[in-house]
Amino acid sequence: MPTYIYAITGADHPLPLEGLSGVGDPPSQLRTVGTGRLSAVVSDAPTGLRAKRRDVMAHQRVLEALMSGGATLPMRFGLVGPDDDEVSAALEREADAYEERLAELDGRVEYNLKAGRDEEDLLREIMTESEDIRQLNERIRAQGGHDDRVALGELVAREVTTRGQQEAEEVAVRLSGAAVHSSHAEPAPQQFLNLSFLVPRAATDDFVAAVRREADRRGDAYSFTLTGPLPPYSFV
Repeated sequence: MPTYIYAITGADHPLPLEGLSGVGDPPSQLRTVGTGRLSAVVSDAPTGLRAKRRDVMAHQRVLEALMSGGATLPMRFGLVGPDDDEVSAALEREADAYEERLAELDGRVEYNLKAGRDEEDLLREIMTESEDIRQLNERIRAQGGHDDRVALGELVAREVTTRGQQEAEEVAVRLSGAAVHSSHAEPAPQQFLNLSFLVPRAATDDFVAAVRREADRRGDAYSFTLTGPLPPYSFV
């Protein structure tokens, strides 16, 4: 039977799983698959598993319980192995890499930061600072012209992308001193930043304060959304 995998821990990691159950309906029973060095918390994988709230929350509760006892490699929802023997073989085969990563994550959590900027504010800045765009816009107002309108749209789009990338790099650098590592992901439309940070658990207040200072420094035209602390999915 396929094996659903929640997380990987050291073999001596506490397993505070009493009262918890796994994914599925009815909920599956949790168990461990291990080697002399590592353990994986698993259950039977239900047929046709989908990301229903009930199952996502069951997965999350298992991770939270394990993380309360120390370094844990959280698996993303829906990860399934062929069977327990294959999971055990993978733990044995990749033991050195898993142990190294567990050491890196010990005592650390993830925060995700998304940032966007008001479109009108950005466009005003572009029109003010870009001589080429301003001249082309004035020519369109005076003369019209389809080709000029297309060219203007392309110039503005490139400038929006370039400035977004620059601002994302600036934010990442300014916050880098408050985190151990960072991991970029593709930002959503209307955002220029989607960045995850690995933060020592003891320094989370300092990190949150650093994000607030950066948001205040940039002003009301910017929106910052910080989520965490989270299991360190982005660093597994």
